[in-house]
Amino acid sequence: MSAAETVVERGPVSPEPSGSPVPQEPPVSPEPSVSPERPVPPQPTEPSVSPETTPTRRPLGRPFAAQLTSTGLANLGDGVLGTLAPLVALTLTTSPAQISLLQAAAWLPWLVLGIVAGAVVDRLDRRTVQVVSLLVRATLLATGAWLAATDRLSMTSLLVLVLVYGVTEVFADLGATAIVPALVPRDRLSAANGRILGVQQVANAFVGAPLAGALLAIGAGVAFGTSAGLAALAAVVLAVGLRGRFRAEATSTRTTAQPTSSPARALRAGLGQVREGLAFLLHHPVLRPLTITSAVLNMASTAYFAVFVLWAVGPGSPMGLTPQQFPLLTLGLAAGAVVGSLLAEKVQNRFGEMPTLVTTLTVNVLLLLVPLLWPSGWAVAGALTVVGFLNTIGNVVSMSLRQRISPSAMLGRIGGAGRTLSYGLMPVGALVGGLVAERWGLPTTFVGAVVVSLVACGYVAARVRTSTVRDAERAHDERP
Repeated sequence: MSAAETVVERGPVSPEPSGSPVPQEPPVSPEPSVSPERPVPPQPTEPSVSPETTPTRRPLGRPFAAQLTSTGLANLGDGVLGTLAPLVALTLTTSPAQISLLQAAAWLPWLVLGIVAGAVVDRLDRRTVQVVSLLVRATLLATGAWLAATDRLSMTSLLVLVLVYGVTEVFADLGATAIVPALVPRDRLSAANGRILGVQQVANAFVGAPLAGALLAIGAGVAFGTSAGLAALAAVVLAVGLRGRFRAEATSTRTTAQPTSSPARALRAGLGQVREGLAFLLHHPVLRPLTITSAVLNMASTAYFAVFVLWAVGPGSPMGLTPQQFPLLTLGLAAGAVVGSLLAEKVQNRFGEMPTLVTTLTVNVLLLLVPLLWPSGWAVAGALTVVGFLNTIGNVVSMSLRQRISPSAMLGRIGGAGRTLSYGLMPVGALVGGLVAERWGLPTTFVGAVVVSLVACGYVAARVRTSTVRDAERAHDERP
């Protein structure tokens, strides 16, 4: 499922309770040299930060429209499952520790597979990676529908389903992120990323979450089956609507894998590529602080939202919502996200990249106190509307920034390494959040998550300034 991003980018949503900000994505790299049925547009020189002039707008094109449509369908299924999983879990257990395992299972694949999957995305066709991942996801969810319909779904099988779903998410999300710069002109990356994040939020929160509540009233099997059908349809749209080859052109002379008959040599070449992407990320003056901040924020956010459903749902909960009302909290989140995706370019140009990014992150963290201070459905929905607006702006800014300052042929590897580090602490956060809530109560988990997140915001504000970004862009432009 796709999810979010609290510090830097929020992207794919995993099986997390609706109403939570999407986890932050780590650094991604840019434009792979591929040709989607039309020549790759010329790459104009882009102003480093807060450009003074607006370049002539070129169309995003039909290939991008196919990718965007597939993303919307896949995220609609994400929204259904992301809301469905914790609500189904509530019928199986009321233990905060056990429910938090859903979040741990959802994000564990990023820790284990993120770097390797990034290398796979750089070596294979990025459209094919997405299609195969979506078809595997559809089969998995169809199995979940059968288990639910025959009353054989247990907490163990639900955890396994979420875990395997997370594996498909790793490959599908890395492929989707890596392919975008090949579909649009470089000067339209902010617009393209804004469209993607807007569609993700609308599909996940505005449509998917309420749809999950309605489907759950009919039956969990119907809800799982609907999510399976959406994943299959997303794969078909991508396979039919996006033609051409989308394999990155290797430009690295150090670790590019050459054709060889020796599996051992191929393995060494692949590991060399993995090390190269990880080394680039860890030594970069902008990407490293962003990734560290993203990792801490995502850990804290997952600890918070892994048990949030217990605060919101049930007659004995502080908010007192029903399972059908709970998904409605995300309507404001989606509405704010749509507005944010449309205004992101203007806000960035007006205030600058880093001031915009740091401000949106900090305000979003402070808004996490609203459910604790005012546990009213209306107050929380209003806070989530602002979160959706600010979070999407921050994600568009950070995503476009990372794509500009990373080398093109290392897109999958840097993305995989970044997400491994950024998402790797999320399973830890989910487990810690559940254990703290079990021992000291839900408010302790919520306040602790906010404090840790504010420290992370202060760190990125101190380490990455506008001048740091300009220097990184200059170094990227001078790179052979």
